[in-house]
Amino acid sequence: MIIPLTLREANDFVSDYHRHSGRTQRDGGRFAIGVAEGEHLLGVAIVGRPVARSLQDGLTAEVTRLCVSPEAPRNACSMLYGRCWRIWQQMGGTRMITYTLQTESGASLKGSGWKLIGEVKGDAQWDRAARPRSHKAIYREPKFRWEAP
Repeated sequence: MIIPLTLREANDFVSDYHRHSGRTQRDGGRFAIGVAEGEHLLGVAIVGRPVARSLQDGLTAEVTRLCVSPEAPRNACSMLYGRCWRIWQQMGGTRMITYTLQTESGASLKGSGWKLIGEVKGDAQWDRAARPRSHKAIYREPKFRWEAP
């Protein structure tokens, strides 16, 4: 079943289980949900403001993290993506996006009806004079951009 979570609870789960990304920054968070079996949390999704400034129109949200434990059922990711989109629509949102590494299949996104809408090149250096950031290898990876139906 789908349950509401705080951003802290969801980020704690991400810290424990996500393959390549860490916690999200809290200032852009909109909401977080989880998929659970009884009291056992099996997966989480965190929805926030789009990372790309050009997409921050107030009506677009981004699934910034989606993470499941090894014990999660096969459809847990699709269930989380689908519910995130429905919740965002009920909040008045009109668009939702997410990104996957090009090395990932995107099967859960396809399974929940999302469409592949573009490619994003890896950026070797996210650090800017006005926006210093620590470098992570994941930033260099090319990604696909997906959009909810």
